Amino acid sequence: MQLPLDQLQSLLKTLDEGGASEFEYEDDKVRVKVAMARGQAPIVTSVAAAPVSSPSAAAAPRVEAADPNVVFVTSPFVGTFYRAPSPEADPFVAVNGSVKKGQTLCIIEAMKLMNEIEAEFAGTVLEVLVDSGKSVEFGQKLFKIKKT
Repeated sequence: MQLPLDQLQSLLKTLDEGGASEFEYEDDKVRVKVAMARGQAPIVTSVAAAPVSSPSAAAAPRVEAADPNVVFVTSPFVGTFYRAPSPEADPFVAVNGSVKKGQTLCIIEAMKLMNEIEAEFAGTVLEVLVDSGKSVEFGQKLFKIKKT
């Protein structure tokens, strides 16, 4: 289940008018986290849960046949891939760097919303498969990570 755009826009407007800088909601079908810095575009993380038998709307890891501990993090939607929170900032993660579960890996901008893509497990980044600022497709491989 994905949060409908009109509901998301209404939520963002309500938070902005109320002066809130952060909001988080989670139930068994959807998780939404919004962080807004004044004067900047909001960063929205929305991860939808799905049954195991169907494709997930989240950035689901895909297992590589050769090593079951090596997985690919894929794009949950079409958008623009960013390795860092701003052009002058350091990337969220680096090749050969370790990541923790829940750590931000990248941002994908979709429909003027900045969506943080988080690690679903701890591991080591083996490859970053997309250049910052490039368009990505749904299901496109973004990172190759070895679980620890």
